[in-house]
Amino acid sequence: MPLYVKDPEVGELAERLARLKQTSKTEAVREALREALAAADPPKAPTFDAETRAYVDHALETARAVRQRYPPGGDGLPVTKDWIDSLYEDD
Repeated sequence: MPLYVKDPEVGELAERLARLKQTSKTEAVREALREALAAADPPKAPTFDAETRAYVDHALETARAVRQRYPPGGDGLPVTKDWIDSLYEDD
């Protein structure tokens, strides 16, 4: 269905935006409307059933516990080439 806008200010705004974006007035208005709709109705976060949510919560708790116990840059042994090589040796 066509859209006719009889407001001179809207026409000027559409022309200005089209010039700035180097496109047609129709494309400028289309893009502006899509951006406005996306901002007004942002995508919803996915919802999970109770079993999946419990699994995710448990995994996050485990990850937090590991990170707390072994923080990045902590007191762990340095990873060296010799150490990595030792993982592949048969004793």
